[in-house]
Amino acid sequence: MGSISKLPSGKWRAQVAKNGVRRSKAFATKTAAKDWAARQEYLIENAGDVNSRMLFGDLLDRYAREVSTHKKGARWEIVRIERMKRDPVALVALGDLSATDIARWRDKRLCEVMGASVRREMELLSGPLRKARLEWGLMSHNPMDGVRVPKQSPPRDRLPKDAEIEALRISAGDDLSNATARAFHAWLFSIETAMRAGEVAGLLPEHVDLAARTAWLPDTKNGTARHVPLSREAVRLIEALPGGLDGVFGLTASNISTLFAKLRKRAGVDGLTYHDSRHAAITRLAKKLHVLDLARMVGHRDIRQLQAYYNTSASDIAKLLD
Repeated sequence: MGSISKLPSGKWRAQVAKNGVRRSKAFATKTAAKDWAARQEYLIENAGDVNSRMLFGDLLDRYAREVSTHKKGARWEIVRIERMKRDPVALVALGDLSATDIARWRDKRLCEVMGASVRREMELLSGPLRKARLEWGLMSHNPMDGVRVPKQSPPRDRLPKDAEIEALRISAGDDLSNATARAFHAWLFSIETAMRAGEVAGLLPEHVDLAARTAWLPDTKNGTARHVPLSREAVRLIEALPGGLDGVFGLTASNISTLFAKLRKRAGVDGLTYHDSRHAAITRLAKKLHVLDLARMVGHRDIRQLQAYYNTSASDIAKLLD
């Protein structure tokens, strides 16, 4: 029997710890707490029999509903979970799910997307499987254990060329009341600041101090707020924007990415992404700032992360030696 204790609020807390699974819940009465604890112990002991008929897709659905919705990257996770639920692997019962099923899904995805995308999706899949085994008591083992993860793809080294920037500029136009023009404007701003699309989209007027030439980012990808120093060009780009927008640029992160992709296609520029602005910024800023100042500006806790974005050529480095 699990432990039953009375809380200061007058409720009764039931706690169960069995076979490496821990569960806890509060009840209005001691009897209800005891009944729940007994039921949970039974479910844990007989998890294989009770849950073997549950479909993998149902597990993914529960994870999206109870876990993903509370994460910062909820939209990304839920979109990919919905895609996984359409795959035949989602129809496999948990009691039958094996490493072979996961490997088959992996190999199929490798024929559709790059290895880096499959790595991220496998990391996502490990969440519900781990949760199901350790906390929900739905599985006695994790079928992903031992499944080979695709090799890490080499970091991108795509930098925008002057001709490409000019083609994008002409295609975007200079009317900043137009969202497409502002998406290009935001991209130029990212080249100056190394800010991500989501950080640019979330920038509010009260977060910008043009006199001090700084921008405050309270909500970033790694969860750590930071101040970003602004170049004179970055200040000029902000000052050129029209007032009355929802935020400094009047765009959402998805707006920026979608509009930039359309703009790139219209301008005839191949292979360039919005995020390549961050590569361009870090490569340029590395020639001006000490590595610790650069890491602080772009929000990297580990300076080794900068290596993935620093894309200067050997010939450019050679010029610095003279």
